[in-house]
Amino acid sequence: MRLNLPKIDRVLVFGDIMRDIIVIPEGNMVYGSDVRAKIDERAGGAGANQASWLALNHVPVSLMAKVGLIDLVHYQNLLISRQITPLLVGDENLPTGHLVTIVDKSGERSFFTDRSANINFSKNNIGKEVLEKISLLNISGYAFFAPKPREAALYLLKKAKEKNIAFSIDPASSSFLKEMGIDNFLNVTRGAKLFFPNEEEAMILSGSDNIKEQVRILGQFYDYIIIKRGKKGSLIGNKKGILATAKAVKIKIIDSSGAGDAFLGGFIGALRAGKKIKECLIKGNEMGAMAGTKLGAQPQLTIPSC
Repeated sequence: MRLNLPKIDRVLVFGDIMRDIIVIPEGNMVYGSDVRAKIDERAGGAGANQASWLALNHVPVSLMAKVGLIDLVHYQNLLISRQITPLLVGDENLPTGHLVTIVDKSGERSFFTDRSANINFSKNNIGKEVLEKISLLNISGYAFFAPKPREAALYLLKKAKEKNIAFSIDPASSSFLKEMGIDNFLNVTRGAKLFFPNEEEAMILSGSDNIKEQVRILGQFYDYIIIKRGKKGSLIGNKKGILATAKAVKIKIIDSSGAGDAFLGGFIGALRAGKKIKECLIKGNEMGAMAGTKLGAQPQLTIPSC
């Protein structure tokens, strides 16, 4: 079975660019004292992660985001080196966003987020021709969690609908979803052809812990729901029910940062190549597993110096 979607030629990703500071403690945290740790810095941000994994899977992709003005040329060059077309704006007042990730022994992460320049991306930063030759608009959920980027995201969705361009949504953060309000999020993102929640996000958004109910309920808002379930694998469904499932790839997890973004890149890459939905899930699982076997959220392992 294949999905009933227009052919995907080029994807526009709207989302964040961040500097990820990754901390892997050798032991438990000691309040008020020291713990030895491995600390690394990598390129990150959900939008940049998704664009990087899409490019790795041979999908022509552009990334729209905002960074500190001092970093603008650096990130433009970094994206170009990854075969991503940069549509970046430099902010004169705020620096590039930062994310501190604490990785525990199981590979699970906890985040401290300062989105900085990302929260200043506004509707006025969007060029008139930005959706030309775009067949899929992909928006990271983080864009909906602050007023200015939310206005920009809603404008992009409006224009995409006017031009009959398909769009996909990754809800991005269970805690920010609760802050925004479930009904608000569901209503502003209604109509997505592809919706990529993880297991926790699907439960929060549907109000059910039953996987079949989650698919049925979310199917009232989105054409296809692709749920990333970690060690349980993944599945795809619509308002009629579950259409296909795929088992997870067994790995030793080093750092699960960006695994969901990698899944999205693999799934859409396989979809663009004309694969059946089961094969798309398998490819997504493979990319998610690849992300989990290394430090950092993107395919390339290091961030060049500014």
